[in-house]
Amino acid sequence: MRSSITKRLALIAMIPATLFVLVAFASSAQAATTAAPSAATMQADIVTYTNKMRAAKGCKAVVASPSLTKAAVGHSAWMARTGKFSHVGAGNSTFDRRIKTAGYVRPLSENIAYGYSTGADTVKAWMASPGHRANLLNCTAKAVGVGVVRAANGTTYISQEFGY
Repeated sequence: MRSSITKRLALIAMIPATLFVLVAFASSAQAATTAAPSAATMQADIVTYTNKMRAAKGCKAVVASPSLTKAAVGHSAWMARTGKFSHVGAGNSTFDRRIKTAGYVRPLSENIAYGYSTGADTVKAWMASPGHRANLLNCTAKAVGVGVVRAANGTTYISQEFGY
């Protein structure tokens, strides 16, 4: 009888340790599923949220342009590589020069950001900034390109290029 009670007490004593392992496993699994989205996902999300904001103002949706995306990715990569956060890029380039060099002939404007981990947070920040908001809600824009690049230290650099 004593042996049976000892076994039961031993089993009961193991329950907290087992629960701890299960909770720790569940927490790490949840952390893995809440990791930062890929650059491609974030770029697509920024286009989606941009168009939601534009629709709410009565503007037509902008379409993703490969040329504008090329310019945006290039500028974000330069910022990520150099750690510089600026509308002036490699070789003192301006957004309109970068856009034309990428093959888009009618540049309009540029938004940049860094440090955001989701497309929603990025667009929310731009909407809170008068200049960026004006670019995003400019109803004459027809096309957009977004570039998201993570620096070696994990910081995300984002460029959004608009064209007529």
